[in-house]
Amino acid sequence: MRRALASLATRLALLAAGLLGVAAPAFAIPQVVLVQNSGWMEPFYSDPGSAFKPLVTELVSSVVQPGDALVLAAFNQSLPGAPSPRALLSEQADAKTLHAHVQAALGGLQMARKPGAGKSGGAALADTDLGEAVNAALSQVLGGKPGLVWLVTNNRNSPNNDQATAARNREFYALIHRGAAIDKALAFPLRMPVKGAHYSANGLMVYVFAAGREGTRALDALLAAGRVQRVITEPPARLKPLDRDTVRLVPRRVEGAPGVSLAMDAGGRLRADVEPGATAPSTRIQWQLENTIYPYTIADASISARSMLAGENRPIELAHHEVKQLSPGRAEPLASTLQLPVAKLPGKWSMAALKSAGSAYVLPGQIELHLAGQRLVLSQAFRERMAALFPGDPLPEIFTPPAEIQASTAVLPLEVRVHFGSGPLLALIGGVLAALAAVGGAAWAYGRPRRVQLTVEDELRTVHTRPGATQPIYDKAGNQVARLKTTLFGHQLIDLREGAQVRLGP
Repeated sequence: MRRALASLATRLALLAAGLLGVAAPAFAIPQVVLVQNSGWMEPFYSDPGSAFKPLVTELVSSVVQPGDALVLAAFNQSLPGAPSPRALLSEQADAKTLHAHVQAALGGLQMARKPGAGKSGGAALADTDLGEAVNAALSQVLGGKPGLVWLVTNNRNSPNNDQATAARNREFYALIHRGAAIDKALAFPLRMPVKGAHYSANGLMVYVFAAGREGTRALDALLAAGRVQRVITEPPARLKPLDRDTVRLVPRRVEGAPGVSLAMDAGGRLRADVEPGATAPSTRIQWQLENTIYPYTIADASISARSMLAGENRPIELAHHEVKQLSPGRAEPLASTLQLPVAKLPGKWSMAALKSAGSAYVLPGQIELHLAGQRLVLSQAFRERMAALFPGDPLPEIFTPPAEIQASTAVLPLEVRVHFGSGPLLALIGGVLAALAAVGGAAWAYGRPRRVQLTVEDELRTVHTRPGATQPIYDKAGNQVARLKTTLFGHQLIDLREGAQVRLGP
């Protein structure tokens, strides 16, 4: 069995590696889609009205981007002579052909049977091993590298037809919560009532596992772009991580700081717009503290906050330090006092202000909110939904977070933007231009030729000179009798010979 699984995994890895070696856009990310075809899936395949295959086709067509390496595979439980997963499609995605290729690959997919079973041997339908399939995708197909793994299943994890599904599910969730290969995991429980010859079912589960930071970024981008929501309108249940971004701060009102306003931009960044004359050292902010960790209720936690701005790490004063029974999607008010880096803001005549004239001087930072002693419980509404979709399945108990996760941190990017008008810059430009004009005028005046009238021995002479020049003056006999010195401010006779008849003017 191991040898067969290793052989198949190697083949899948080669297919994926070959795709990854093809020139692709920089954003391309490998995606593996695992579709369950064990005996527990019988009604999804045999019910004429089943939307199972169309759902998978539309989901893959929506989330796989052009240039992505795609491996589509069926899985059940690997046995000698019946390896699992089994590749259905491996290609570099092309937007023009992707939908048709996925539809064709799934069109011939049927329930798998154990080796040696006859076509009518219902009891010989293959069993299910969720952990085996996910491990093969992460370690063999992706080879431990970043990517996304999608798992479409009826949530019956029963290797060797083991009826202890609760224990098997715990093993599966240990892989998710404690496995280092998975950075982020979401689950989408879907209503899909189907009825087959042997079983009936009410729902289907779609999981997505992001491997590596690049995988997480790719998954976040798919969600932000609404590519998953085009097909699955149900909100995703978060399985991992449970130790960060469990809450969100949304500003509502600013008090006690004239000239300061707060707003959230489209990217989820908090912007504090500050007028140049604002000098208040702190501001009181009214927030909404939202639970963003569906489907968990934050039963209780103690909260603290800090701001990191302009190289200063300061505590934020909170009106209260406890959160209790905050259900998913709900919010509660939270008041705080935020210290403003007044001393770090440039003055209106500073070089930074002049460079930012007409725009804004941006000071980046962040606010960190820490939840200690965090206790999460599965919301009652989610329990009821899961009970309706998967009756008798102990899965909701398995959604309970690991005991070691008792804290989380939420980071809110922050920008302090000081808006400087153009007045100081225009005044400076005017001053510089005036100074340049004065210097230019002085230079012209300094270099302009001058005419000076002298009387030498009753003879009127006109001498041409320039500021800074000194030239000799001669009498009628050709003897030097003086020197004429010219400055920017006038003329002067120097070195007069005794008895010389020389004077300025007629």
